[in-house]
Amino acid sequence: MTSRMTTPHDEAALLRRWNTTIETLRRPPAAGTGAGAAHAEATAAGTEVAAVTAVAAAPSPPAADPAPYAANLLTRWSEPQRHYHTVTHLAAVLAHLDTLAGHAADPDLVRLAAWFHDAVYLPDRDTNEDRSARLAERALPELGLSADATAEVARLVRLTVTHDPDPEDTNGEALCDADLAILAAPPEAYAAYASAVRAEYAFVPDPDFRTGRAAVLTHLLALPRLFRTPYGAKHWEDAARRNLTTELGLLTP
Repeated sequence: MTSRMTTPHDEAALLRRWNTTIETLRRPPAAGTGAGAAHAEATAAGTEVAAVTAVAAAPSPPAADPAPYAANLLTRWSEPQRHYHTVTHLAAVLAHLDTLAGHAADPDLVRLAAWFHDAVYLPDRDTNEDRSARLAERALPELGLSADATAEVARLVRLTVTHDPDPEDTNGEALCDADLAILAAPPEAYAAYASAVRAEYAFVPDPDFRTGRAAVLTHLLALPRLFRTPYGAKHWEDAARRNLTTELGLLTP
């Protein structure tokens, strides 16, 4: 009997969140804020040239309706091979990002990265993050997002391979902490997570899974910090280490 981590979630609410995020990012950022601030400051001297170029450029095609893109993503997140990496996980990451939004330089870009970060998920492949990032690189320009915004979302998706953001990468810290927050869940919820992960790797023989999972847990416990945001370090670090230690003890004689 397999375990699938699903909890009641309001799909209409998720769709509203998606639409709001896309519409916000379609609007030009305010001067001096967000990802475009440094670029705007660096190119201030060239505004006259930029204005002439903008007038001469052909008008951009209208941006696509965001609703079908969200529907496609939710279909992906509902695929049968998923037991932990489900819509429930997506909704949880988005909720954690609401908590961590004040830490991120570009919280709406981080939210989009959450939508895409496991959009492609095949447990027996090691290309999921790159393929998910490439999906974002195709979809977001069609939705009217800038090249810079698209590149940042794709970078964040690829960062979830390692969950190791550089210092001062506040967008990366927020996404990685939100993605790993399940490690700090109450013991019963953590046990359900561990069971769901095992179900996703049902094709792996039990001795091999136990060895591989123990190696992952040992690596995580050896890290100086699991969480990089101040909130994560304060509220999640200790509980996560207790859960990891308990699971490792169950896997090893």
